[in-house]
Amino acid sequence: MAKAKTMTASTTDEAPTDRKALLDQTLRRRIVSMELAPGAVLDEVSLSEEFGLSRPPVRELMRQLAAEGYIELEPNRPARVAAMSYESLRNFFLAAPLVYVATTQLAAEHATAADIVRLRAIQARFRQAIDENNLVDRVFYNDQFHHEIGVAARNPYLMPSLRRLLIDHARLGMTFYRAPTSSDLQERLQTAVVQHDQIIDAIERRDTVAAGEIVRAHMDLSRRNMAEFVAPQGLDVALA
Repeated sequence: MAKAKTMTASTTDEAPTDRKALLDQTLRRRIVSMELAPGAVLDEVSLSEEFGLSRPPVRELMRQLAAEGYIELEPNRPARVAAMSYESLRNFFLAAPLVYVATTQLAAEHATAADIVRLRAIQARFRQAIDENNLVDRVFYNDQFHHEIGVAARNPYLMPSLRRLLIDHARLGMTFYRAPTSSDLQERLQTAVVQHDQIIDAIERRDTVAAGEIVRAHMDLSRRNMAEFVAPQGLDVALA
């Protein structure tokens, strides 16, 4: 089994040189990759020292990340990574199909040729991650794929909801979508690759109906993958 590589700001293709931007990118990656667990305390002083920043820009960034749903801020308490619970899991699967279908259908109406090029480039990385059995990259590029669709939708009302969903979608992926343990799961991962290709094709030909149907099936596939991890088939035990 190929070992998943750690995605950090220093290993990305386009790591920012600005220290605040670097902290921003690094924190986002640490949170969605579960390097920082849900509920983990974020030490403002340690982050300031690690990235060579004073406290004010770190606090400003914390407020921005809190507004987007990455972290939680409460008076007189340290910042914490956004929690995950049964309720957040349930809400995710109630809202995700609605938001993903809406953004994908709008992308089919508004996407440009440049949007399609970016989607295909991200899709190539996603396919490679699955071929290499790289969990971190698989989750990261799936996140990027759906985020880029949101950008192509060009709807300022839907984008905040999509961003919030993608945080937990990535974290759920890191928690539940483990390395394939069966040929059936590997087959479903390949199906996800095919569905991504079909979504891009539907967006490119401006077929809103097909785009919505495919992304809904894509979400159903994610739900089945999670269900298999949560409730695996029981062991056959011989009874005396």
